[in-house]
Amino acid sequence: MLRELNLYPQWVRRNQPAPVAEEQAAVEIPVEAKTPQLDKPAPVAVVVPEAPVEAMPKTVESPVKSPLVESTPEADKLSWPQLKQQVRDCTACKLRAGCTQTVFGIGDEQADWLFVGEGPGADEDALGEPFVGEAGKLLDNMLMAIQLKRGRNVYIANVVKCRPPENHNPASEEISACLPYLQRQIELVQPKLIVALGKVASNALLGKDATLASLRGIQHDYHGIPLVVTYHPAYLLRSPSEKVKAWQDLCLALKMRGGDA
Repeated sequence: MLRELNLYPQWVRRNQPAPVAEEQAAVEIPVEAKTPQLDKPAPVAVVVPEAPVEAMPKTVESPVKSPLVESTPEADKLSWPQLKQQVRDCTACKLRAGCTQTVFGIGDEQADWLFVGEGPGADEDALGEPFVGEAGKLLDNMLMAIQLKRGRNVYIANVVKCRPPENHNPASEEISACLPYLQRQIELVQPKLIVALGKVASNALLGKDATLASLRGIQHDYHGIPLVVTYHPAYLLRSPSEKVKAWQDLCLALKMRGGDA
């Protein structure tokens, strides 16, 4: 400890500049040390008196506390108004920067039927409502075919709430950022049956990476809720011959609901 505090002696020759002191292992200098080149006898040993050294207080490093920041509640704890506001304010992925507005969802918030699509298109982005334009009209016809109507015991939502540029399929990170909002919508609606429209919606809800053909015609389960997979209305507009298969899927959905629309 004395050495660390530089409290050990330094010898200086007469008429010579003081050399740089070297660290000594001991405090006491041996008497046997002789300097024959000097006229006077070697100096006697010098002992540094033991001065009391106050013990340095231990420094306990405590974790740095950052200022308290009010965190945003997780989606699974939000009410309808809170969830809508959080979706409006969301910037979790790059889609928000390229769209006009978010498209939350529409319909009966206590509906038995939930229809889930992929994401907003140009018309939906402009109006702020899912499934408008030609695809929306076809969906309305599909609902009418099984005695359903938009807004009456039906809720309609999308996996992502912002329009992907040029209507491309949402990227995996975009789906991951937005999926908690859809999951909370399902928890709040508590539907009796879910109809997934298209591959993107089907895989997102089922947690799979499968083809639409392999998912159709089968009763699936989403956390205890029956789920049916069918084609997206936009695809049916491009491939009208597949409407027969879509009708089969809707009949399966009716059967799963016991014929009760």
